Amino acid sequence: MTKNWFITGTSKGFGREWTEAALERGDRVAATARDAASLRPLVERYGDAVLPLQLDVTDRGAAAGAVRRAVAEFGSLDVLVNNAGYGHFGMVEELTEEEVRAQLETNFFGALWLTQAALPVLRRQGRGRIIQVTSEGGIRAFPGIGAYHASKWAVEGLSESLRQEVAGFGIDVICLEPGPYRTDFGGASVRQSEPDPAYDGVREATRIEWDLGDPRATRAPMLELADTDDPPRRMFFGKSFAAVEAEYRERLDGWRKWEPVALAAFG
Repeated sequence: MTKNWFITGTSKGFGREWTEAALERGDRVAATARDAASLRPLVERYGDAVLPLQLDVTDRGAAAGAVRRAVAEFGSLDVLVNNAGYGHFGMVEELTEEEVRAQLETNFFGALWLTQAALPVLRRQGRGRIIQVTSEGGIRAFPGIGAYHASKWAVEGLSESLRQEVAGFGIDVICLEPGPYRTDFGGASVRQSEPDPAYDGVREATRIEWDLGDPRATRAPMLELADTDDPPRRMFFGKSFAAVEAEYRERLDGWRKWEPVALAAFG
């Protein structure tokens, strides 16, 4: 059965790959980007199957209008993919108020505004799926990208509550947690705080050589997430599991060690 998608951040990266994957199999996609010109090749290739929408996800009114237009065009909405976002690099002390607010406006509030816009539609239908693209960085953290982590952890927490609120309406909520990939996250899309020389040693000591995945390889897995009758609550893309498992075991060990103190604090 043909699915109707709404995907944000489709000018490049994951969003472009998933949009093309859906269109290639005959689905329809409302594809958003800050620059509508970047969507022209999709229209030329797929015609009316793609609805190109210029959208700044931080604009709540525009987000609601874009969802209304997509539903008016397609008649229904099956899958919302909140993918738009970017990475901001900077030690916590280096972050300006403007930088932190901008990171949250896009990565967190952008996802919230689209989610709120889609929920009435999905509730009326009695079905639908919301895929929140968080990150491996939505459940663990590294030095130098604290603002990014804060935005993605916020989406994870919001989605945990949302999942319980809307399950009875036939709406699934999946937190998709990709690891490092060859996308624009560390390239043109990245933003950077003014570096403080006091942290040069930290930067050097914590530098990581990432094993980067191929974004094209995520096409079929994304379609499977959209189609499965048994959707996961959380899903990694890539090789994140072993490292995350080790970190969570360490957390459990810490909680167990300090449990006597925790219970003493109960009274």
